[in-house]
Amino acid sequence: MTAPAQTLRPPSRTLMFLEGRAIHEFGAFLGALPLLSLAPRGDGHPVLVLPGLVASDESTRALRTFLAAKGYAVSGWRQGRNYGLREGVQNAMVDLVEELNDKHGRKISLVGWSLGGLYARQLAKMMPERVRQVITLGSPFAGHPRSTNAWRVYEWASGRKSDEVDPRFGGELAVPPPVPTTAIFSRTDGVCAWQGCMEKTGAQTESIEVESSHCGMGHHPAVVYAVADRLAQKESQWRPFDRSGWRSLAYPDPHR
Repeated sequence: MTAPAQTLRPPSRTLMFLEGRAIHEFGAFLGALPLLSLAPRGDGHPVLVLPGLVASDESTRALRTFLAAKGYAVSGWRQGRNYGLREGVQNAMVDLVEELNDKHGRKISLVGWSLGGLYARQLAKMMPERVRQVITLGSPFAGHPRSTNAWRVYEWASGRKSDEVDPRFGGELAVPPPVPTTAIFSRTDGVCAWQGCMEKTGAQTESIEVESSHCGMGHHPAVVYAVADRLAQKESQWRPFDRSGWRSLAYPDPHR
């Protein structure tokens, strides 16, 4: 782990307390549905959406419903609440990726919120032949595990140390998967240090900045549009997100 990653601090108490705005962001999502309907339609390929810490498929219902309406074969993770890598969780996710890939006969896109995004990255490293692309939402893959305000909750829920790494599950978190990868992050994230949620720009890696809470990312209008935009790209024709024109108003320059 790099020195900058080790020195990242969790978001301030002020930002943490402002996480309550996630409720208003859901209202904004509902109000923005007419505009979001203009997002490009998908090609029907399978998409697996993985929830965050202590969250379940219920937390991703809005995003999954929207993506299903756009034509994707969408699935939740089907394991109840996400209490971390407890016994059997990793194998169940691997089995589900294999099931969806075999059922549809096409590579699967993985969308992961927070801890779910860490799973998505590692699954793609383990099974790149089955994965089309990875999109993470506020996932702290590039920072020290304690650069979040949730590390104690993780240790309580999972029964594991926050910095405990399982070498059998994809290797080092900060190393990007060998498939197109998009990291969506917010500088006003009240749970994870935003710097640890950014991906280095590369031939098939990028970061997209939004102005969102951590707890609202799964239904924030700008996030939902960006996810739909990324998923709609033709396979093997991945290009970075275009934030020109009106998009520059909703998506700040992540490298400013």
